[in-house]
Amino acid sequence: MGIELGMLLTLMLGIGFLCQWVAWRVRLPAILFLLLVGIIAGPVTGSLQPDRVLGDLLFPVVSLAVAVILFEGSLTLRFHELKGIGKAVRGLVTYGAILALLMLAAAAHFIGGLGWELSFLFGALTCVTGPTVIAPMLRTVRPNARIANVLRWEGIVIDPIGALFAVLVFEAIVSHREGHSLGVFLGTVVAGAAVGGAAAWIHGNLLRRHWIPEYLQNFGTLAAVLLTFSLSNSLAHESGLLAVTLMGIALGNMKDVHIEDIMDFKEHLTTLLVSSLFILLAARLPWPLPDGALFSGIAIFALAQLLIRPLSVLVSSMGSGLTWRERALIGWVAPRGIVAASVSALFALRLEKTGMTGADRLVPLVFLMIIGTVVFQSATARPLARWLRVAEPEPDGILVYGANRVALEIARALHATGALRVVVADDDWHGIRTARMEGIPTFFGNPVSQAADRNLDLSGIGHLLAMSTHRELNSLVSVHYREEFGRDKVFRLRNLSPEESHGRASLAGSLVAPALFSEDMTHARFDDLLQDGWRIATTRLTETFDWDALVAQNESHAILLFAIDPRGVLRVATGRGPLDPRPGWTVMALVPARPT
Repeated sequence: MGIELGMLLTLMLGIGFLCQWVAWRVRLPAILFLLLVGIIAGPVTGSLQPDRVLGDLLFPVVSLAVAVILFEGSLTLRFHELKGIGKAVRGLVTYGAILALLMLAAAAHFIGGLGWELSFLFGALTCVTGPTVIAPMLRTVRPNARIANVLRWEGIVIDPIGALFAVLVFEAIVSHREGHSLGVFLGTVVAGAAVGGAAAWIHGNLLRRHWIPEYLQNFGTLAAVLLTFSLSNSLAHESGLLAVTLMGIALGNMKDVHIEDIMDFKEHLTTLLVSSLFILLAARLPWPLPDGALFSGIAIFALAQLLIRPLSVLVSSMGSGLTWRERALIGWVAPRGIVAASVSALFALRLEKTGMTGADRLVPLVFLMIIGTVVFQSATARPLARWLRVAEPEPDGILVYGANRVALEIARALHATGALRVVVADDDWHGIRTARMEGIPTFFGNPVSQAADRNLDLSGIGHLLAMSTHRELNSLVSVHYREEFGRDKVFRLRNLSPEESHGRASLAGSLVAPALFSEDMTHARFDDLLQDGWRIATTRLTETFDWDALVAQNESHAILLFAIDPRGVLRVATGRGPLDPRPGWTVMALVPARPT
């Protein structure tokens, strides 16, 4: 068994990585490929049999993995951000979600043949979208900013709330199945809430007082989550998931507790767990499916797609100011993801042990809903957005990576034109705060993290300017976004001159992204010129005052940075070839200080 288990883990890690990589390349949610691979490896070919290989370890392994996934998701819910999410999102995550839950439960009962208890659990699991599946779809669909904001915030907010509600429904079912009274159920809820709240308070204060060294914070947080889960389960049966979910929500909203590094670590860990877990769970699907499960799953998906989601959006967005076209696209897009898959599989494992009728149908119905929504909506949402005329035109905005003086000066100049959307991203809080105070949209954090996938609004953005002071990070961000925007839309400002960098590093940098402005322009040189009084001047060229006249006015010292042609298309000056600004273009150039 040791050899088989080792081989199983190794294969799942390798195949999980390939699934994540393919998803990144084709801009689809990774969960789709993970589930398909698991189905092929398990039910179709029989080459992967988790129950036989893991045996009694299966349930605790899945339980601990789901606990970490729910904790990581709940960390992202920040109460202070809910004030600005808008009426439509508030409706979608409250009475809209409840309406969807009730209709999905009715569909599961009357079409899927589930008992009412399992039907409500199905409804609680499948009324939840999530940022990990919404973000890739938004990049493919590219709806207007209002639609993108509604869908993104719905996923961010409802992900932890939906998980919490699903856990409560599950605990109610288990309590009822085991003959417990309402008081026992409430005791389980109170125990989970108390343990989760106490764990968050203790761990948050340890972090706030710096009693845990920085290099141990990630390890300590993981240990605290697993300890909280186990302790809560030992005090009150099946209360552990509730405890870790509430712990994440409480910890994420504590003041003066720096959790950004912890969130980065948890994102990487969750990616690892999800990649392995979903292959494992999909491989456990019974084959052939229980009688009627395939037809029922397709029918429930069709009903959810064509009636339940549009109706819940219609009700929840009344009075929101969204047009009927925007509401129609929002009503079409609602892919299900990580919470539905992981939690449903864990609950099914537990309910199967109790001998509950229909428990074997829960996971197939949930997985069919996930696969159906991801595949169907990915294929149809972009054409529908174009037909409804709510799709963004070709994106010309700029993502500026870096919040130093050079990056901010360029961002100011581009933002001041009013013709282009500019977003500044960096983990330098001082620079980000400066940009925010000047009205420039910002993202505080790493622009290639999963937090960026959830929260970085790339609507209308089609160019990257990598201008941080960290050469390696500039390269990393450039590689990431050239797949997003295209190789010809990603640029970097040199940190070293060609003479300072050895030949191999210089060649590698050129392959990653072309150098901004000129081959000899570096970040240090640009900063020195700004310190000497040089400034970025924006000028509209005319027949009587063309580019040559601008250069002559500045005694041949003007350095061309950008140009915007009459169609509003941004052109970036690089070392690969000079721009040829013409009358009617708006140019931005670095020019010397005017003599006083």
